[in-house]
This record gives sequence, structure tokens and C-alpha cells, in this order.
Amino acid sequence: MANRRDISSWLGGGFDESDPAGAAATTDRGRRLGLPASGSGSLAPLGRRVGALVIDWTACLLISGAFFAGDPDAFLLSRGNPMATLGIFALENVLLVGSIGHTLGHRLLGLRVRRVFPGQTRDDAAWATMAPGFLSALVRTALLCLVVPAVVWDSDGRGLHDRVAGTAIVRR
Repeated sequence: MANRRDISSWLGGGFDESDPAGAAATTDRGRRLGLPASGSGSLAPLGRRVGALVIDWTACLLISGAFFAGDPDAFLLSRGNPMATLGIFALENVLLVGSIGHTLGHRLLGLRVRRVFPGQTRDDAAWATMAPGFLSALVRTALLCLVVPAVVWDSDGRGLHDRVAGTAIVRR
């Protein structure tokens, strides 16, 4: 039977005899990005990120159902045009993340999107609080709308869309 030591070379990171369960890896999330392990500014947990996505998508479904109704007799959340819903979601993400650093769902659940610089620790407080900008938001949103890059994660728990855009979702 294979154990962690046998496969550790291709999983990234070596095997630590004193920590066979890999507990240290979970406490070090975000360290490579210069983020704290917990509290404000730490990487957001998966549950909050999914919750924020559900809130954002529901808001976009409501807007699409109100303005782009395909079947006026259908339930409000299912009456909108699917492409209009996706377009509203993309527009919301680019405009809100690019300008203020969070979407409606992020704000309600205490999250924000910020730029990160792997391998560097920036002590400048402005980098920790400013919005990522429209170019990063556009790249991030385009990959988020493709879905697959958002469900492929790195060892820090960041989605591929955030990694390519140079951003991370952190706690406020």
C-alpha cells in the first residue's frame, strides 16, 4: 500500500516524519503569498467563497429574470436568459472587483479580492487594502466564467483563475 512518503515528490513538499498527517500544511496556507495564517487578510475558507458565489449568482438570476425574461410565467429565478445571467455576472465581477475589490456576495460574507505577490512580503499597507484593478479583474472574471479554472486549486487553496490574475480572496 502506498503512503504519503511514496507520493510526496510529485505532490509538492517533502514528507515530514514529525507531521505524518500534514497538519502543518493546513496552517501555512497563504504563507508563500505573504498572507497571515488566520484572521483578517488570511485566505478565505472554501465555504465562504462558495456562499459568496451563490449570493452573486442569485442576484444575477434576479436581474436577468426581471429584465431579460424568456418565459414571463416561469419562476423568477428561472425565467431569465442564461447568457444574460452570465453576462450580468461577468459585468458585476469586472466592475465591482476592479473598482472596490469585492462583489455583493464577498461583501456580505466578509471577503475581498486583493493582489498578491508570491515569494515577496510587501509591508506597504496600501497593497493589502486596494482593489486589484480592472485588468486583473477582467482576467479573473473571464477564467471564472469558464468554471474549470475556478475549481482547479493550488496548494494554498487559490483557484487557477486567481493564480493567473495574481489575486486571492481574503477575509476582510
